[in-house]
Amino acid sequence: MRIRGLTLTVPAAAGPVNILRGIDLDIASGEAVGLVGPSGSGKTSLLMLLAGLDRASGGSIRFAGQEITGLGEDALARLRRHSVGIVFQAFHLIATMTALENVAVPLELAGVAEAMPRAAAALVAVGLGHRLTHLPGQLSGGEQQRVALARAVAPRPRLLLADEPTGNLDLATGAAVMDLLFALRAETGATLLLITHDAALAGRCSRIVRMADGRIA
Repeated sequence: MRIRGLTLTVPAAAGPVNILRGIDLDIASGEAVGLVGPSGSGKTSLLMLLAGLDRASGGSIRFAGQEITGLGEDALARLRRHSVGIVFQAFHLIATMTALENVAVPLELAGVAEAMPRAAAALVAVGLGHRLTHLPGQLSGGEQQRVALARAVAPRPRLLLADEPTGNLDLATGAAVMDLLFALRAETGATLLLITHDAALAGRCSRIVRMADGRIA
């Protein structure tokens, strides 16, 4: 991934606010990068742009052989379905769907053959083979985050984005989830960008990138 001159400016009552102020960053295929910095430094905004969930004000992002900042919404959706896995602090599971359905539906939308078996295998891989038919409300916080992790890795994405994925979990549960995240990343060879405030967790990545005031510090 190659990022050049990336900016994000948003309107506000007192005038435009510069969230990102010219980000230049290269991330090698298969690399694990820990993104750290104080709250408000622009980490999550950068992740949202890389995921194609927000639009940059300027600059470029080149990923998967194409310039993604100029893609339309349909093309960005296809890119996310096939090439990007995202794990947020909030689990974002559909309450009326079982664990299996939460993982399988994105696969079905991406046109993956045998979506249900692949979803089941992903849940087995995160230790939830016995919870396939449970609804999110019947699962613990750690189990829900494991479902979210299975959903992110099941399409075998080239890029895995994680934004404070253990923020809503206790220490032991969070450590177990992160062990799974790094194991699955190693197994699939995906590029990982991990936002975290935990220095020890960032240290598990092959490189640490620091942000401050919308810039790479």
